[in-house]
Amino acid sequence: MKPDPVFEEPWHAQVFALTVHLNEAGHLDWPDWAARFGATLKAHGVDRDLNGGSDYFAAWLETLEAVLAERAMTDAESLATLKTAWERAYLSTPHGEPVVLSQ
Repeated sequence: MKPDPVFEEPWHAQVFALTVHLNEAGHLDWPDWAARFGATLKAHGVDRDLNGGSDYFAAWLETLEAVLAERAMTDAESLATLKTAWERAYLSTPHGEPVVLSQ
């Protein structure tokens, strides 16, 4: 019997791994990260019960984006441009094919 995957979606694993890497590289302090993420979860949890899937990782990504912007490692315009590019790539990719972001 094959075990259930730890992450429901590949992007969940990717955003988790990116956060761990940023911590290991000294860009994030894990206790600070945990407190900030907890605050985001609490804010989102007021309206719904988070299930540990995409809603949980959307909150994770929201927190990561805020921390990176605060530390001037990115800005809102760059994030918006990147999100638009990913959305365009996703919507133009045939079902079942990997999504590839054009350079």
